[in-house]
Amino acid sequence: MFKGVVVSVLASVLFASLYYLSPFLAPLDGEQIFGWRVLMTLPFTTALLFALKQAAAVRELLARAVARPRFGLLLVLSAALLGVQLWMFMWAPMNGRALPVSLGYFLLPLVMVVAGRLLFAERLTPGQTLAALVAAAGVAHEFWQAGGMSWETWVVALGYTLYFALRRWLKTDTLAGHWLDMVLLLPAALVFVLRAPGSWPLVAGHQALWALLPLLGVFSAVALALYMVASRWLSMGLFGLLSYVEPALLVLVAGLLGERLQPQQLPTYGLIFAAVGLLIVDGVWHLWRGRSGNVH
Repeated sequence: MFKGVVVSVLASVLFASLYYLSPFLAPLDGEQIFGWRVLMTLPFTTALLFALKQAAAVRELLARAVARPRFGLLLVLSAALLGVQLWMFMWAPMNGRALPVSLGYFLLPLVMVVAGRLLFAERLTPGQTLAALVAAAGVAHEFWQAGGMSWETWVVALGYTLYFALRRWLKTDTLAGHWLDMVLLLPAALVFVLRAPGSWPLVAGHQALWALLPLLGVFSAVALALYMVASRWLSMGLFGLLSYVEPALLVLVAGLLGERLQPQQLPTYGLIFAAVGLLIVDGVWHLWRGRSGNVH
């Protein structure tokens, strides 16, 4: 469990780095950044695939898809669910919809906890349960602040939960499954990159993008790979609770970018940070108990 927690936190740190990087990718818009992100991520994901010797696993998944067309259609659905989330992550901050999308990320862990309990009969430790209750209080305050839920909030909270549940059910929650998701997203990525007036002149005319776009690919490939590994190593409930680390880090990144929390937002983020702290304490406690048990 401890390795899964570390991997999940590292993925959140890299996602926060991507969030910090996105304003520097102007004049590209959200859709173009999504397209370039897929195009730049795939080569590095492919390198990871061969480095970790997962090519045979890809062949097995393709064989299953050929033998069972329904499985192949579900692979396309999995890629589509992921594509919507990758697009929205880049689109929202550039179109004034960061708040409802952030609310979706705050709601997501609670939805995943419920899904893990109902779909996979998972149980939480007392510490994790307490963290969930504290986080729920923070989310409830954010609901009150936002005055309701937008479609963006629902897309993030329900869409990502459906995505991870589907991958676990299909047994594609591996690097090989993630690589297939990215390959299936290539057509959409090319449409966004090549659509009129096209992003090629923008990239050619801004030398900073020549370095930033490959960096986007490296960060994205490693972060997504770690995220998928964490989703496999951890229970859905714990994996969902650890998802609070990412929006908490995004708050810090927003501060670096010059944004400041309003006084009425402090209770929400204070409770979220408290829940993250409880998860860390709970993980250290169980690690210590496990090592103590090994001594005896």
